[in-house]
Amino acid sequence: MKEKLHTIIFGTDTPAGKAFDVMLIIAIIGNSLLVIAESVDSIRNAYGLLITALTGFFLIIFTIEYILRLLIVERQKDYVLSFFGIIDLLAILPIYFSFFLPQVRFLVVIRTFRLLRLFSILKMGRYIDESSQLLRALKASKAKISVFLFTMLFIIMLVGSMMYIIEGPENGFVNIPESMYWAVVTVSTVGYGDISPQTPVGKLLSSLLMIVGYGILAVPTGIISHELANTPKGVVKTKICQKCNTEANSQADRFCSNCGSSFGS
Repeated sequence: MKEKLHTIIFGTDTPAGKAFDVMLIIAIIGNSLLVIAESVDSIRNAYGLLITALTGFFLIIFTIEYILRLLIVERQKDYVLSFFGIIDLLAILPIYFSFFLPQVRFLVVIRTFRLLRLFSILKMGRYIDESSQLLRALKASKAKISVFLFTMLFIIMLVGSMMYIIEGPENGFVNIPESMYWAVVTVSTVGYGDISPQTPVGKLLSSLLMIVGYGILAVPTGIISHELANTPKGVVKTKICQKCNTEANSQADRFCSNCGSSFGS
């Protein structure tokens, strides 16, 4: 019985296992939509009792699922400390804590990370491999991006200080941190408009910063694009965990995302 449950809960290569994952994904989507709807006052006031009942229903389902996973896996500690194990735990704890801190219950949307299982269920391993290439490109460009961010920080501090001196509190630049906030909004070309320069010198500096902003936005894009072009593409192969029969999300994975066991063991 334990082995059968293990195949159903952790496996995706059997009809029962795939059906279990599909039903679980439907429950996760339903619960997430419920949380989103509950945040709307008009919906909560009109359907408060129904929302509470459905929330309790999903809580029971997710709690039973988590307990079953703990009872079935051979290495319980590895599962608890694995990525999906932490997600499963964080998905049910907020609801219990909500009895003391009501707003915490909205954190159950963390469980949407479980939707990553769709890649295994639908055999979409190549998409996971493509995302791994993007992560490798980001890691390879880490030093360049860090230098870029530090340079941006210096520019924002310098311009923020100058705007505080030029405009002053009477024009909304009440302190240097507030002026730095304006510099961030301006250099990112967002331009909320809650603070704007009024003096000719301030407008000139603002115009220069906006022009610089357009050029700055292209820098990290070029860095990452260069690293992506030079990232070798690996061959998509399927790894199967020998402990729980779970497929790896990508060839680069070294440990099972469900039980934490090494794919080499």
